[in-house]
Amino acid sequence: MRALCWLAAGELGVREVPDPELRNERDVIVRVRRSATSGGDLPLLAGRHPLLRAGDVLGAEFLGEVVEVGPGVRRHRVGDRVVVGASVACGGCWYCRQGLHSCCDNAHADLASADPDRASTDAGCFGRPRAAGGFAGGHAEYVRVPYADVSAFRVPDAVDDDRAVFAADAAPTGWLATELGAVRPGDVVAIWGAGAVGQLTARAAVLRGAARVLVVDQHEDRLRMAERHFDAEPLDYRRTDVAAELRDRSGGRGPDVCVVAVGAPPSRSLADRFGGQHTDRPDALREAVHACRKSGVVVVLGGTGGFVDAFPLGAVTERRLTLRCAARPNLRDVPMLLDRMASDELRTEHLATHRLPLAQGPEGYALFRDRADGCVRAVFTP
Repeated sequence: MRALCWLAAGELGVREVPDPELRNERDVIVRVRRSATSGGDLPLLAGRHPLLRAGDVLGAEFLGEVVEVGPGVRRHRVGDRVVVGASVACGGCWYCRQGLHSCCDNAHADLASADPDRASTDAGCFGRPRAAGGFAGGHAEYVRVPYADVSAFRVPDAVDDDRAVFAADAAPTGWLATELGAVRPGDVVAIWGAGAVGQLTARAAVLRGAARVLVVDQHEDRLRMAERHFDAEPLDYRRTDVAAELRDRSGGRGPDVCVVAVGAPPSRSLADRFGGQHTDRPDALREAVHACRKSGVVVVLGGTGGFVDAFPLGAVTERRLTLRCAARPNLRDVPMLLDRMASDELRTEHLATHRLPLAQGPEGYALFRDRADGCVRAVFTP
């Protein structure tokens, strides 16, 4: 079959790879109908992730049709249209029973290679190298889905593929951000980053009853998209004193909840390049910490490297802030989000700004990486 493979830093290619096979009784094989680029792919594209190997198949977000079913699968049959959550989780360990699928103890394909920078012994993830599970991704014609009764979800007939594909990761990540932030009716929520996850965080905040939702970014097209589709108030940090605006629009206190959804930097830092540990300088995180009201909540969604410098711990403690973080969402929210998509409460298809055949995967990733031509997400069809 054909698949979009990482070849070297900054280089992708569509290659012939072996067809996936059932390996365990709880597996299914899915024929992919849609797959989407993700911000988590950009560090891979840049070659920043440890143990990435030439030929690894990318793609954490995908949707397709079940074509083969293991004998231990109970919830799926051949012909089901399913969206597959980005996390691979067993469903039976202590963490999964608490609903914390992204912390699963048993779904990491290669614990020996877990990423030491991230203390990564959590669940696996599709389209990641061995250090993050080693499961082949959805930018392919077919994918093996382990623990399919846990990870795959039937898509309601009322939800088309272009909408449902974002239920794999982007929509549940946005929902999780508002859950971690404990967003309540009447809250003021500020979000740094107007990409797909930032916009879906804005929508989740509105659905939870937030009184005002503000999105901070520098890309005019993304800000307008967040405003038009999700009722968010745009703040262009190139033209605005963000801190002053946030205070002004929150009764002088600052937002109740601040979410950092800016994604990972696409290239290596100087420290990384010259042999030191990779370090990021989290400008958006620092701004969020200083902007948040006293005793508010700051939520960080993935996106940072293994280490960061200049973290404002003093402000966190003096302002009595709660800091909560997540790299991937829980699977338990996917059915609820599909239902909201079916009822038109949650519309996501506008995020697929570029629809391309899989053969043009490298071009789609270049658009996505460079945010060229207004690209928010590129969606591929095999």
